[in-house]
Amino acid sequence: MVAWDIRPRGVQGQLGVVGGHAGDLEKALTALMATVSEAGQSAGRAVPGAQAVTPLQGPVAPGQAPLSRKALGPVAAALGEYLGERKKDLEATVERIEASVLGAVEATNAYCEGDLETARHAQDAAKAVRLDVLKHGRAHR
Repeated sequence: MVAWDIRPRGVQGQLGVVGGHAGDLEKALTALMATVSEAGQSAGRAVPGAQAVTPLQGPVAPGQAPLSRKALGPVAAALGEYLGERKKDLEATVERIEASVLGAVEATNAYCEGDLETARHAQDAAKAVRLDVLKHGRAHR
């Protein structure tokens, strides 16, 4: 790169916008989890009465939940499987948002300090979702 033209106040403003959207996303994901859980509970079990609880034998430590569990119905099981499959996608989205914000902050700070090499490294780390590098400061050169 020959030159950079970064306006730190503009970056700060955009990070505020991104932070607001990230907060909205967090609320939406929390609501999604609650709604899916409620849907699974409301869907019923559709299993014979004797199979409604899975009895498990063995001692239980004080303060721990009992080993026996209520059986899941097919809808609850399907919803759980769906969320399990989406978990890695949702986690990747969160990591990319965090990496982008941290990378923008690190690159802007480096730019303000006049360290263009560090700014380039922070930008590259954000592209590669290298949270370990961004969270723990500058990379080893």
